[in-house]
Amino acid sequence: MSFIKEFKEFAVKGNVMDLAVGVIIGGAFGKIVDSVVNDLVMPVVAAIIGKPDFSNLYLVLKGTVPDKTPLAEARKIPDTVLFAYGNFLTVLINFILLALIIFFMVKGINKLRRKQEAAAPAPGPTPTEQLLAEIRDELKKRP
Repeated sequence: MSFIKEFKEFAVKGNVMDLAVGVIIGGAFGKIVDSVVNDLVMPVVAAIIGKPDFSNLYLVLKGTVPDKTPLAEARKIPDTVLFAYGNFLTVLINFILLALIIFFMVKGINKLRRKQEAAAPAPGPTPTEQLLAEIRDELKKRP
């Protein structure tokens, strides 16, 4: 089998296409979650805490940095060691929100699925089963 034919079979299989669609939708969904975090949640959190942005949160482990120096400027100061945790907090909040959104989506889908399964009538007997039941009933009638 030629390489091109093998690759074509691989590329058009359902699983590969499903995966590609999942990756594309996941990327778009990630952008939505980023927007929710950056544009909706972080301003509320910042208003409560009083910080306009978590990205500039850091601790000075070694050296001296003037108060309220932005992280980018503090990194330029020689002989300083910084523990920059602000971006990590933003990413962590983003992850937690994404996990919660996915949890609620899966929970809702499972709830709908259970409703559909409960509402679906039980399947009746197949023609073969019905024929066998008739034969059984006829045999019971015989002495």
